[in-house]
Amino acid sequence: MTVTEDAAAVAPAKEVGQARKRKEDARLITGKTTWTDNMVLPGMLHLAVVRSPVAHAKIRNVDVSAAKEAPNVVAVFTGADFAEEQGSLPCAWPVTPDMVNPGHPSIAVEEVNHVGEAVAVIVARSKVAAQDAVELVDVDYDLLPVVLDMEEAVKDGADLCHDHIESNSSYHFVFDSAQVGTGGDVDQAFSDAEVVVSRRLIQQRLIPAFMEPRSVVVQPQGDNYTMWSATQIPHILRVMAAMVTGIPEHKLRVVAPDVGGGFGGKLQVIPEEILCLMIARRLGKPVKWTETRSESLMTAHHGRDQIQYIDIAADREGHIKGLKVRLLADMGAYLRLITPGVPVLGGLMYPAIYKVPAFRFECDGVFTNKVPTDAYRGAGRPEATFAIERIMDELAVELGMDPLELRRKNWINADEFPYTTVAGLQYDSGDYEMATQQALDLLGYDELREEQRRRRESNDPVQLGIGFSTFTEMCGLAPSRVLGSLSFGAGGWESASIRMLPTGKVEVVTGSTPHGQGHETAWSQIVADQLGVPFEDVEVLHGDTAISSKGLDTYGSRSLVVGGTAVVKAAEKVVAKARKIAAHLLEASEDDLEFSGGKFSVRGTPGTGLGIQEIALAIFAAHNYPEGIEPSIDAEATFDPENFSFPHGTHICAMEVDTETGFVKIRKYACVDDVGAIVNPLIVEGQIHGGLAQGIAQALYEEAVYDADGNLTTGTFVDYLVPSANDLPHFDTGNTVHEATSNPLGAKGVGEAGCIASTPAVVNAALDAVRHLGVSDIRMPLTPERVWRAIHQGGDGGDRATAGINAYGGASTETTTGESTDASSLGGDR
Repeated sequence: MTVTEDAAAVAPAKEVGQARKRKEDARLITGKTTWTDNMVLPGMLHLAVVRSPVAHAKIRNVDVSAAKEAPNVVAVFTGADFAEEQGSLPCAWPVTPDMVNPGHPSIAVEEVNHVGEAVAVIVARSKVAAQDAVELVDVDYDLLPVVLDMEEAVKDGADLCHDHIESNSSYHFVFDSAQVGTGGDVDQAFSDAEVVVSRRLIQQRLIPAFMEPRSVVVQPQGDNYTMWSATQIPHILRVMAAMVTGIPEHKLRVVAPDVGGGFGGKLQVIPEEILCLMIARRLGKPVKWTETRSESLMTAHHGRDQIQYIDIAADREGHIKGLKVRLLADMGAYLRLITPGVPVLGGLMYPAIYKVPAFRFECDGVFTNKVPTDAYRGAGRPEATFAIERIMDELAVELGMDPLELRRKNWINADEFPYTTVAGLQYDSGDYEMATQQALDLLGYDELREEQRRRRESNDPVQLGIGFSTFTEMCGLAPSRVLGSLSFGAGGWESASIRMLPTGKVEVVTGSTPHGQGHETAWSQIVADQLGVPFEDVEVLHGDTAISSKGLDTYGSRSLVVGGTAVVKAAEKVVAKARKIAAHLLEASEDDLEFSGGKFSVRGTPGTGLGIQEIALAIFAAHNYPEGIEPSIDAEATFDPENFSFPHGTHICAMEVDTETGFVKIRKYACVDDVGAIVNPLIVEGQIHGGLAQGIAQALYEEAVYDADGNLTTGTFVDYLVPSANDLPHFDTGNTVHEATSNPLGAKGVGEAGCIASTPAVVNAALDAVRHLGVSDIRMPLTPERVWRAIHQGGDGGDRATAGINAYGGASTETTTGESTDASSLGGDR
């Protein structure tokens, strides 16, 4: 066992910053890997779920007799079988002390509250047999009123989603800058304002639509259990599943093998995970459940679904004086893992990049008989960005001002960082002007404005519009103390460990659990630079609580800025340990040693020294090491950042709108993002492109729609329109780099930026194209029908004419010189 001198002597090139192809791609792109549904265990049984076809009803009887007699059926369970042991699925974010949580059983016992809720489970020897037996279960329902409309649901005397709670309200959350001391009195600001603009905006319900459907396998081994799940959160799932089922945490191992996408949709403890655990425990046999695509669209949690009432106050010169936001946020029928916290998290971002003197944010969480909402890529920040960027355009129209000039007049200048916002967040670094100018150059802005002028003058049926989104976001969910102050049920730290193998290879164990982001590649690049070892010599292990015992997993663009920093900290400890061994072996003082390119050498004596890979072998043999230290250079680190990270950027969309057909087409899309220091440009580009696809999809294509009875009418990909590559434009992208100060990598996070920024840019562009025709709003998604109706029939093109209406009937745009009426004051005593 030797380490060659050449391997130790040749310092590898710097890895961070290289556009490395991802190590993961060969197996992920070809599918030659272990997905949960690939797993076959001896004696494994298969589950199929009987789901409610009605949105709200009492369960009078569940007849499973015929299903039990079906071929190859082993058992059939109903809610009554698990009523005493299933508990309630966890909600980890009680945003207010008096938040109402109706409880969420994994399988309904007495009442169903949304279409698709589980009412029975078939256990069979094959998947086909289980699915066939579903049709044999006869359930008698006593129908109840269906609650779907949030504005109706919060009125006095409204039908109830749950009859054991007093109303459809889960919580009322308020942030007021004057009360917490971060800004002025918002009511006074509006009273003194010369101009007030109000809007009612709709954030439609979206479905994560990940590539791999959810799948769970549970294997019991005595009183120990191993769960494989297509999840983003194996560590959190282990804790929560132990709490719900009573299985001791140390008896439960959770494995997330390769996971085919998540987008927040797998940031969840799902009913089927708990059901699989309970059934495996009951039968003592391994069980497996994999959802169909229709089940996924119907029962996996949805995203967004908010009604936003936003009011902005300004003077005649365009200086913002105050901002008020009130949300109705659809919780669905139950509170899942972080359901109530998503709109509250977004609430801190409504001031965005602007110097807002006074701010109030109010949010009502509302129960309806729909599938619950929860995290979806961006989780609260896309909604906030959409509202503020839309209202900035509306204010510009009211003032007769160029929308970019208005933004420049109000945004934080580069020399003002670090800057504490009216929401109490401290932005550490950035330059909005630099990013904007670069985006303008990429777009060819002046030429497009000239073309727009020509088209308007000639009354061209195809009009051209340009829309802006100058945004920032908070990501890298942390620090733990701040999350605690927001009542979040977990911390914001992340853990990593590094194991130096005797042959010089390196194993990195990370608590961040990827589902397609490229952690194995980026972490290898970081470690290669930190330890001076070849990129190929680094292996990254993740997703298995028996291997990676500590972690808080992947969501909120936290992996690199928190998890990657934990890797850096662990590597620093490895080097510090190795330094002691090197000093002993080289018979030198630690202070005299230099470490570069993976090699320790005595200062002033170049050409001699020891490589860290050689030290790994020497400490394995342990023949000669200093007294008083352990024979190991392995290390573990846990990192809890001091602040969130704040990526920013400018996205500009040029949009063509056919006024005769309502057809819209993105002519050009340019964006410049500042995500701090970039580890791998290829991964960053891919994350930006993926985010843009999802943000544009919200603007133009996607919407989960329920009928009057609470049936999801977009329950297949025939009806729920996910765009293909052919539906999307070429993206002109660029970067500026202002490093984060909250982590040693200088990284800010990139996973959600494109999704957050793109939606308002697209909608603003479409409106800019037809605003001269009297259109002030078009409801998302901007289908040709909605665009045509907005142009030719007025309103927002939606199912009802809501343009021109703010909260509860107020005028959508008003210019005042005195006291104004805000949206929230029109809703009665809340």
